[in-house]
Parts: sequence; structure tokens; C-alpha cells
Amino acid sequence: MNGILVLEQLLNSLQFGLMLFLLAAGLTLVFGIMDMINLAHGSLYMIGAYLVATVAGASGSFWIGLAGGIAATALVGVLLEYTVIRHLYRRDHLSQVLGTFAILLMANEGVRMIWGAQPVPMAMPAELSGPVELLPGFTYPAYRLFIIGVGLAVALLLYVLVTRTRMGMQVRAGASNREMAQAMGADVRRLFTVLFAAGAGLCAVAGGMLGPLLAVQVGMGESILILAFVVIVIGGIGSIRGALLGALLVGLVDTAGRTVVPLLFGMLMGPSAAASAGPAVASILIYVLMAAVLFWKPQGLFPAHG
Repeated sequence: MNGILVLEQLLNSLQFGLMLFLLAAGLTLVFGIMDMINLAHGSLYMIGAYLVATVAGASGSFWIGLAGGIAATALVGVLLEYTVIRHLYRRDHLSQVLGTFAILLMANEGVRMIWGAQPVPMAMPAELSGPVELLPGFTYPAYRLFIIGVGLAVALLLYVLVTRTRMGMQVRAGASNREMAQAMGADVRRLFTVLFAAGAGLCAVAGGMLGPLLAVQVGMGESILILAFVVIVIGGIGSIRGALLGALLVGLVDTAGRTVVPLLFGMLMGPSAAASAGPAVASILIYVLMAAVLFWKPQGLFPAHG
């Protein structure tokens, strides 16, 4: 494995990890502050991708589609929180799981009725469709570099909002002790609505950015929702810093596993083993990572509570 391949895979892992962070950031705030297990979070990612693709197709501009899709998905999040989610806050976790799982199923069927069962095409912006030469002899897709830049910018923006603003102070207080934050005058109901809308908007950012790379199709949110839960468990529930580090670790382990493990299987056991067992073993590595972190630090790397 040469240095160019290693650098390429590091950039791939950074891009994947930052997109996971966009999903996990909203999920960890909803889970950590609201104590709400939201299995419909992946559905907002799917709806966001469809809305971005639809607005982009109607306007002929990827950028208008991205902005319109994010705004529309945030509005969907507000409506969902106002009509359904807020009635589950005081229920036990089993009721939350069942209620949000029902939303997930209805969202899948609603998307199928509106957009059909076939994947919706989504083209990346023409100005970012080519490669960029980073080093002599090494080029990397400009659109993937743009995704990395957006992910870093959003991570920095969230850090500033959470650590340098009054609302961020209320968020951190709510993550540590929700009842005390409410007693000190924080408008918890409004805070919950804003957080849920922000989480939905982050889902739309991730869905819209990954749409040109992955298929925009029904059920696309389920698999990435599992990874988002792995990220917040590794990083610590309610922690933005933990979500970022957990996402980067998951992105690195997943990308390295899918690159290195098949190569090792090919050298040790032959091409057939590399083709069959290699991807399966690679997909297990992130759960091995989660188990190792929980064995070492049961509350995650940077827990918000306590």
C-alpha cells in the first residue's frame, strides 16, 4: 500500500466521518437533552435528501436545492415535533421507540407514494465535478473536498453556538440537569423545538451533500441511523465534542477496514476469501470499536452527564 492510497483513504474517512457527525450531532442533542430515543432521525435524513433533490431538479441549481431542502426539512422537523414528538417526552423509552419506529415506517411509505420506489437522481454541481490536484501525481474529487469543508465549517459553527452563546449555555445546562435548567428560567419547550428543527436541518445537509454520491432512495436512512447511534455511544450521549470524535473514529475504522481487510484476506487466503469474508469482517470492526470504548469508558469518551 503506497502513500498515495493511504492519503486518499484518510480523506475518504474524514469525509465519511464528518457526514456522520452531521447526523450524530442532532441525534445526540435530542437524546442527551430531551432524553428522547428518536428512531425517526434517519427518516429526516431521507426526507432531506429527497427534498434537496426535488428542489434542485425544479430550479436547475444544486445550491438552491440545498438551501431549499434544508429549510423545508427543518420545517418538517418543527411540525413533527409539535404534532407527535413532544407528546412522547414524558413517556418511557419503550413508548418512544415504538412511536418513532412507527414514524419511520410511515415516512418510508409516504416517500414511496410521493416520489415512487425508484431512486431519484441527483447531480453534483458542475463546478465541483472535476478533480483537484493536491500533490504532484495525486488528485482528489473536488466535491468530496467540498463535503469535508462543509463538515468542518458546521462542526466549528456548532462548537461556537454551544460554547459561546446563551442558547448553547441552556443546551449544556439541559444536558447536565434538565429540571434545574427549567427552574433557572430556560424555556425548555422552545429549546426542544429549536433543537429538533436544527437536528432535522443537519440531516438535510448530510442527505443533500451525500445525495450525488449515494442513491436517494426509500429506506436510505435506516443503515446510517445505526451508525449515528454507534457514534453517539462512542462519543458520549449529549456531547458535541464526543459526537465529532466518535464520527471521525467510526469513519476511519470503517474506511480502513474496507480497504485493508480485503487486502489482508487476499494475501492470506486468496481472492475468493477477500471477496466474501473481507467486507463482512470490515463491517464488524466499528462494533468492535464501540465495545472496546464501552469496556474502557462505559459512558463514552466525552459524556455530557456527570
